[in-house]
Amino acid sequence: MQFIDPDHDPWRAAETEGADDAGLEPAAHLLLDLAQWKAVRERWPAGLPVGLTLANDADLDAVAADLARLHLVALQFPKFSDGRAYSQARLLRARHRYAGVLRATGEVLVDMLPLLQRTGFDAVVLRADQSRTAAERALGFFAGHYQGDVQEARPRFARLAA
Repeated sequence: MQFIDPDHDPWRAAETEGADDAGLEPAAHLLLDLAQWKAVRERWPAGLPVGLTLANDADLDAVAADLARLHLVALQFPKFSDGRAYSQARLLRARHRYAGVLRATGEVLVDMLPLLQRTGFDAVVLRADQSRTAAERALGFFAGHYQGDVQEARPRFARLAA
């Protein structure tokens, strides 16, 4: 799991204040929202790193065709008790075969780390009051799981039988 320090993150949100999204100039490591991406995707240069921030109620099928072009997808946890982004991550990895970076943002707490990892996230921006040391420790809480996940689809009994 990669822990992102917001002060040293090469990815930055695109600023379109006072301008429309269609006037956005392509640049490396821009993190766009869905409306911005739709406005510029036709003219975005191939190979130029671009990221997409998705709300936790966004329709993933609407971006499925573009996933191969996205280097980063940031999924939002507006409240720690709202787990829809877990489902989005699982669908992006399992159904849509997204191979880029999945980043958890928003109200990301240390307690969430094991499930974030199991559902396909590989990067997190912890809430400001959360300890990176505690988060790293949380990733080692469980030695194994009975159920399958995005890293190992087979349940434990099937792994043992093999």
